[in-house]
Amino acid sequence: MAAEDRATPVERSQLRDLVRERRATLGLSYEKLADRCIDPKSQERPVKSSWLHRLETGEKVQPPDISQLRAMAAGLQVRLEVVQDAAGAQFFGIDVVRSGSGPARALVERADRMTDEQLQQLLRLLDSFAPPE
Repeated sequence: MAAEDRATPVERSQLRDLVRERRATLGLSYEKLADRCIDPKSQERPVKSSWLHRLETGEKVQPPDISQLRAMAAGLQVRLEVVQDAAGAQFFGIDVVRSGSGPARALVERADRMTDEQLQQLLRLLDSFAPPE
């Protein structure tokens, strides 16, 4: 087994960082933030202060479900997609790239219909015009 195959996975903290930054900006305790985390669809409070504390201090937590994500977006006063992107990145390694450019969106939409070989060819072509940074 190659050394790079045994490398320790990088710990991700996007949701933890978002919660920490927004909680500080809003001047809220864990309890106050949990009280504000109301799912707009169900009107329930699915986010517990103890979960927020464990998340923010780097302890192991269960990934949030959609109800918790909606509630966190409301409590943190951010768009739902911001919380979804942070949770996806931290818990599942999903890095979202957004673009307001029509051509970029068209490339992404078409990429879903390409074979792996076609995607590799497209990436090589893109690299020839605009090498990665």
